[in-house]
Amino acid sequence: MTPEELTDRLLYRDGLMLVIDKPTGIPVHRGPKGGDNLEAYFGALRFGLPRDPSLAHRLDRDTSGCLVLGRHRKALERLGKLFKNGHISKTYWAVVEGHPTDDAGTIEFPMSRLDETRGWWMRVDPLGQAACTHWRVLGRDFGLDQRPLAWLALSPVTGRTHQLRVHCAAMGWPIMADPIYGAGARGEIGCLQLHARNIIVPIQASKPPVDVTAPTPNHMKEALRLCGWTTAADTSLMSTHAAEG
Repeated sequence: MTPEELTDRLLYRDGLMLVIDKPTGIPVHRGPKGGDNLEAYFGALRFGLPRDPSLAHRLDRDTSGCLVLGRHRKALERLGKLFKNGHISKTYWAVVEGHPTDDAGTIEFPMSRLDETRGWWMRVDPLGQAACTHWRVLGRDFGLDQRPLAWLALSPVTGRTHQLRVHCAAMGWPIMADPIYGAGARGEIGCLQLHARNIIVPIQASKPPVDVTAPTPNHMKEALRLCGWTTAADTSLMSTHAAEG
């Protein structure tokens, strides 16, 4: 990642917030062991302001797509309240291994940390924090090795760590290439098949919500094609969503 590459991934900008298309494989912030991270390049996203923008929320290292940044302290406070109170709508695309029985539904499995030695790894726990995910099937097929695959739209109501990954695995259809909750990389699919496709942020009460859609990432196109995705259909979906927004 270079500053120029990061600015090329800018999806939305106004005086309060930015939305960038996060690539897979890079953490959003510096970890305890250091290493490359997106925050190190936020200086390229000042656009005339005196300070770097800051993360308004997080995406996992291997999750791609819409990532929201606040451009100053007041904007971050406002975004923080919107995320905390569940006023921001998020839709993820995932390719999962398995075929859900129904075409849509809701998962409500409470979650907690797996144990003290596993960092942020999570598990389903009846005594854990409430977690809710709506899901809908967008396509199905028998993909690599004739194993069933499904293309899902996932909409988390709550924002627990690894929520979508844990919920899908608990339903019996883990997200493809998930190294923690699934079978990990297989064949040519080496990256987690999870993408933050769309985010809707009502940042200003006097204006329509900010509605941003991230393009389909290259690392998911192969698996998505097996489930019926096409470039033409993708363009149509983006145009329809923009018109509705």
